[in-house]
Amino acid sequence: QVRIVESGGGSVQAGGSLRLSCTASGVTFSDYYMGWFRQAPGNKREVVSCIGYRAWNPYYADSVKDRFTISRGSAKNTLDLQMDNLKSQDTAVYYCALADSHGADLYCGQLATEYTEWGQGTQVTVAS
Repeated sequence: QVRIVESGGGSVQAGGSLRLSCTASGVTFSDYYMGWFRQAPGNKREVVSCIGYRAWNPYYADSVKDRFTISRGSAKNTLDLQMDNLKSQDTAVYYCALADSHGADLYCGQLATEYTEWGQGTQVTVAS
């Protein structure tokens, strides 16, 4: 059974930084992509950033490009999201997720429906 645990959420002033981390255990896929999503009240869950199994060429949503940095650990089961210059519109619950790459180790999904395993979420609140 896959278990994903996120940490690092909290409250910060606009312009500040936070670092989110997640660790996956019990993964039986031989290769898998991982991503960070977020969901604000009343909104759909949206991709923030994702990265393939080889951890090359990550994807960033336009709204976070040049402010957020995703990184994947060498053991492949950890995922971090460094969030700088945070804005009030970044306030949301952030989720770490993963899915089987089926051999496409440069690919990462940009839709929530592509992911099969999810963490419980961590709240990020940015005060303006």
